[in-house]
Amino acid sequence: MNSVKSTWKRLNKALGRSGMLSLAFLVAVLLAAVLAPLVAPADPNQSSLLDAYAGPSGTHLLGADGIGRDLFSRLIFGARTSLLGPALVVGVALFVGIPLALLASWYGGWVDGVVARVFDLVYALPGLLLAVLTVALFGPGLTPAVVALSVAYIPFLARIVRAAARQQRVSPYVDALAVQGFGVLRITVRHILRNITPVVVGQAAIAFGYALLDLASLSYLGLAVQAPTPDWGVMVSDSDAMLKGYWLQVLAPGVLIVLTVLALTVLGARISGEKPPGYLRRRPPKTVAAEKNRTTVGAAA
Repeated sequence: MNSVKSTWKRLNKALGRSGMLSLAFLVAVLLAAVLAPLVAPADPNQSSLLDAYAGPSGTHLLGADGIGRDLFSRLIFGARTSLLGPALVVGVALFVGIPLALLASWYGGWVDGVVARVFDLVYALPGLLLAVLTVALFGPGLTPAVVALSVAYIPFLARIVRAAARQQRVSPYVDALAVQGFGVLRITVRHILRNITPVVVGQAAIAFGYALLDLASLSYLGLAVQAPTPDWGVMVSDSDAMLKGYWLQVLAPGVLIVLTVLALTVLGARISGEKPPGYLRRRPPKTVAAEKNRTTVGAAA
């Protein structure tokens, strides 16, 4: 019990109030996605023309769409595809980018130069444009969009990992481990990578939010997830509901996308070690008070 309390205190101190709120929101969204068959009150694809554009009620908590499907259930099931795609994008980008970044940071020289130029070349390609071109070649769907965005996000994350690993590479403990006979793989994975884990995890969370926005945009355009599959991006594209005045059909998934991206950004920033906005404003009063005390003591002496 004491260990749980101490862990909770350390987590609360590290993330702060905004980070803890963001973490709680993301955990709730993730649990809803995983437990969607148990949490959703209805089948997300079950339609009823009698309930078309029905308002919020006991039967439909957030109302129904144009063909009578329960909006709340579609939001819950839509979290699955909306989170799965970005998770695959970030996972593939980290799987490919981290080894390349560690390799470049360790050997430096021409190896680092070649890897850096490749990163710059891929980074110069807009991710959405690359995804659109891939969809044009292989047809619309979640898989082509995820593959294209994964390639685009490799340099985004790998450049950050490379910069952080290069700082660790010149640290004295790395030379000490090398002198003791530890291999390159052990030093880079067990020590350098472990020391930069907060930066990697924080930036991965931020990249997750960007990927969610990109895939939602592609789904909105009909290039990624296809209707009638429940997805937040697909639900936002329901222009008929907006034209007919049923704004909740579009507002609800749009708000979820914004809140999820905001929570990921805040959480990623806190994990990376950024200070809360009021951190610098709280220090000067204490410093001024300490200077007054020292001045008073000096005058008395």
